[in-house]
Amino acid sequence: MAVEREKERPEGAEKPTPRWRRFLQPLLVPFLAILTAFVISGLFIILSDMEVLSAYANLFQDPGQALQATWKSVSTAYGALFKGSIGNPSDLYRGLSALAETGDTTLLRKAAYPLSESLTNSVPYIFAGLAVALGFRCGLFNIGVEGQILIGGLASVWVGYNISGLPWFIHLPLALVVGALAGALWSAIAGYLKARTGAHEVINTIMMNYLAFRLSDLLLTDPRLMGRPTGTPMTPQILPTAYLPRLLGSPLRFHAGFFMALGAAALVYWFLWKTTLGFEIRTVGANPDAARYAGMSVAKNFVLAMGLSGALAGLAGANEVLGVTHFLGGGFSPGYGFDSIALALLGKSHPVGVVLAALLFGTLRAGASTMQIKGIPIDIIQILQAMIIMFIAAPALVRLIYRLKVEREVTEVVFTRGWGG
Repeated sequence: MAVEREKERPEGAEKPTPRWRRFLQPLLVPFLAILTAFVISGLFIILSDMEVLSAYANLFQDPGQALQATWKSVSTAYGALFKGSIGNPSDLYRGLSALAETGDTTLLRKAAYPLSESLTNSVPYIFAGLAVALGFRCGLFNIGVEGQILIGGLASVWVGYNISGLPWFIHLPLALVVGALAGALWSAIAGYLKARTGAHEVINTIMMNYLAFRLSDLLLTDPRLMGRPTGTPMTPQILPTAYLPRLLGSPLRFHAGFFMALGAAALVYWFLWKTTLGFEIRTVGANPDAARYAGMSVAKNFVLAMGLSGALAGLAGANEVLGVTHFLGGGFSPGYGFDSIALALLGKSHPVGVVLAALLFGTLRAGASTMQIKGIPIDIIQILQAMIIMFIAAPALVRLIYRLKVEREVTEVVFTRGWGG
């Protein structure tokens, strides 16, 4: 049969690409980009280690010592990153053995803590990355996700501690919905200004970031508003009825928000590719003139896309408050909103890509603390993130380095317009 099919194929026609290759081909360049980023970051690790540099000063007298010091430095750094983000495999094995033999989960909880932290850190990244990606799909650059996260967190924490007497199945959803609505309204202001006056969303959202930061300072430092009477500026603790449930118990912080984030990614995919409104948003992002000619309201889609983007960002803040901190203080977001821009670019503005990129960034953030304990500068993690973004954003450079053939592919164009657009 295979011979007959080969004969039936016209001469000069290309052989069909095997299914396994069609699946793995898109993953090859990102994998090589990440690998290259780790290799180059390893050079920075070596250059920041004084023991390695002193060993290389005597390279010609004792080359073995220099190589040994290099291996020790890089393996210690990346070993700490792995153990701090995934955990020690031997500890996990001992924990599982203890669970099977005695039913005691103490060792397993301790061994699973690094992985739990990686997944927990990825939750706000998923929501924030989806927020930026949805804006990109409409041709909008929502650079105000950091402020929208803060506004969503403030709204949800107010509901969490200020409204009492409600059962958890009402209090918790109410806090989440209010956080999402606050982020949506805050972001929709920039969308309305864009639609009504043509004011560029980048400028609007940057200015609204500053408004959100100063507003939070005011609220947290004034006891008459949301601040505590004494001590560090922060809000009161939310009530237990507003807690997002932690699924694995103390000391693990892994909570139900992780599955909410995955559900949000699936919902964004369904909305963008399976609904009329999603089609309009993607059409406006690809070609607003053609969308207008087809009878679509560009202004309406600007406001809608920015509002939905802000709602996702607000959920990121609500999940951090309700699932992790249970209060809101200064430095609430360690840059989730700004990192989300990189996540959306890394994930090609696709929900699946954003989730994978968020898991990567969550893993790197969880492993960074363990690297610091080993004496590795935290800047190495930031360099690694920057390298990953740079190489994935420049696939032609990766193909040039590894001599890869350019594959013909048809993808949907996603872009943001310039200052006059």
